[in-house]
Amino acid sequence: MTENTTPPTNATLLYCANHPAIATTLRCNRCEKPICPKCAVRTPTGYRCKECVRGQQKIFDTTQWYDYLLGFVVAGLLSLAASGLTILVGGVGFIGWFLVIAGAPTAGIVIAEAARFVTQGHRSRSLFITVLAAVILGALPFLLTRLLVLDFFGIAFQGIYLVLVAPTVYYRLSGIHLLK
Repeated sequence: MTENTTPPTNATLLYCANHPAIATTLRCNRCEKPICPKCAVRTPTGYRCKECVRGQQKIFDTTQWYDYLLGFVVAGLLSLAASGLTILVGGVGFIGWFLVIAGAPTAGIVIAEAARFVTQGHRSRSLFITVLAAVILGALPFLLTRLLVLDFFGIAFQGIYLVLVAPTVYYRLSGIHLLK
């Protein structure tokens, strides 16, 4: 009896739609276009081409032009107020450190939820970045005044505030969950 050592050729050899010189057996699970590993984007439902992923992301960008303005103003004003409170709380003494560390993420949640409220829950990555920029710019006046008077504890409190509030606002708005 002879043994056949060649594998069966059931799979049709295709070439990537974007890279015609690369042979592949992989297809987009949405549009069935042949794609190579460079063009494949892994999703929870399988591999997709970059065009299908871009098209899906556009569905989730619901922001209107005025959402940027409203989100920026609300986040900037609330960050200005929270930054001012950070200076006041920091003057309490040793317990001020703990109050700032506990209060900054709470302020971040309040700022993010207020921005979400005024933008009516609209979403886009550029809106999240705009709100984040407003949070940082809202804290700058108090940070700069602390720098001018060389108040090192005030600078440290503002630094702690920014390091804790900025990621809290961004993650809260974008829906990224660190712990599930």
